[in-house]
Amino acid sequence: MNKSRSFLGVMTLIVVSLVLGFFVGKFYKSMNPQYKALRLGQNKIDRALEIIMQAYVDTVNVSRLTEGAVERLVSELDPHSSYISAADVPAFREEFEVSFSGIGVQFNMQKDTILIISIVPDGPAEKAGLLPFDRIIEIDDSLVAGKKINQNDIMKMLRGPKNTKVVLGIERTGEKELIDFELTRGDIPNYTVDVAYKVSDKIGYIKVIGFGQSTYSEFLTSIAKLQEQGATGLIIDLRDNTGGLMDAAVNMVNEFLPRNRLIVYMEGQAQPRVDYRSNGKGMWPEIPVIVLINEYSASASEIFSGAIQDNDRGLIVGRRSYGKGLVQANIALPDQSEIKLTIARYYTPSERCIQKDYELGKSEEYNMDIMNRYMHGEFDTADSIKMNDSLAYKTSGGRTVYGGGGIMPDVFVPIDTTAITSYYSRVFSTGVFYQFVLDYSDRNHGKLKSFQTYEELYAYLQHQPILAEFTNFAAIKGIPKRTTLINISRNLLETQLHASIVRNFFDNEGFYPILLKDDETLNKAVSLMEEGKWKPEI
Repeated sequence: MNKSRSFLGVMTLIVVSLVLGFFVGKFYKSMNPQYKALRLGQNKIDRALEIIMQAYVDTVNVSRLTEGAVERLVSELDPHSSYISAADVPAFREEFEVSFSGIGVQFNMQKDTILIISIVPDGPAEKAGLLPFDRIIEIDDSLVAGKKINQNDIMKMLRGPKNTKVVLGIERTGEKELIDFELTRGDIPNYTVDVAYKVSDKIGYIKVIGFGQSTYSEFLTSIAKLQEQGATGLIIDLRDNTGGLMDAAVNMVNEFLPRNRLIVYMEGQAQPRVDYRSNGKGMWPEIPVIVLINEYSASASEIFSGAIQDNDRGLIVGRRSYGKGLVQANIALPDQSEIKLTIARYYTPSERCIQKDYELGKSEEYNMDIMNRYMHGEFDTADSIKMNDSLAYKTSGGRTVYGGGGIMPDVFVPIDTTAITSYYSRVFSTGVFYQFVLDYSDRNHGKLKSFQTYEELYAYLQHQPILAEFTNFAAIKGIPKRTTLINISRNLLETQLHASIVRNFFDNEGFYPILLKDDETLNKAVSLMEEGKWKPEI
């Protein structure tokens, strides 16, 4: 009996404590001004919607109003928090996935017709027998040629669940009638390493365009390939790489660092500090490394370059990076939409914050930062960048680096605008350049596809009057010839024309070696590497 009473007494005490804790918690929440404001705001929004539904002069779409309210609410936060509608969530997630399901073609619109530019090796399109420069006239018995359907809608029609069927009506040069191809959709790799090749006898170059789920494995494969070819040093190009998954950047940096080196840490109001350190299992702790960055290198690119710089592991060459050091988490809402909410900040090993300054709700001003830098002369000279001494930090070797937004390179290379003329800008902004490349490749593809290597095709193109053909084409499209301006941009235009045409037949393996042959930032990095100056002076 005493045991029963004792047990009952303990249970009673536990229940009373839980109830008391519940009411004490509610009391303190009710006393917190933030919670008071939250409850008042919720009631206010609900009541406003109720009044509109009951009393507004016309019938309204409450779902649309709610979407707009949530979108506006999130827009009042930092520039990188955003609202993602339920319809857009799949496309957002697909950006970082290893693969998506489709047929495996790259295409463009040529005179309102879908022109296949390239075929993904071993993909459904190649297995079915499709060829570059085939034209897609019908998709599942629906006429798509001449309908002015935008590329996003075409992409949705070609993609679909894995193992589903799609029938294409194909127009092929030399065939009088459409050829029907039935394809079974399959996994198409979502590559983020564009190219890996040797820029000199001993130096390998790797272009990383994003950080996704497959980036780390692609990166390892690229390094192994270059080492097999005899490369003993690496140049990693993160220019124009706007970021992606942090884990990919952390895993990549880990390959170059000895054990227990800090790579990055993140911390926020509700997010306790989390450190990411090297595990000592990296395969290349001593290989010479140089990283290229520019004003569009952001987020994961800045994590990578900041870790290399702060650990004095290699040189950073180029221009100051973007300054995006806010950490977002995707939080689902009841209707399957999501809020991409900033929950923390990234900090480099020297404890400097990557994120540049911003004001809440002022995204337009924030987005003008790159233009303001350009107008201020930052792309022309490093001296135009005024460092804040109060934001000075030390690398592991004692070098001074600065916070305040972005990664400042160890070796500054100004932007080269000497060949950029109004003519050059106009042919690109109007799309005429790309139209010509497609048209030229299409008209001459019989000859151009006969070359066995990109070097052979490039040598052939250098002896063709391509610039003259291009300027004639542009004139027909409404861009008059401006001889003086064309001559100023001549070398740049010819290089980009050659590289872009070659790309249609040899993909990035032919495109980048031609495009970057006169690239000042890359050439500077090669010179530093060849001179043995790839490591910071401590």
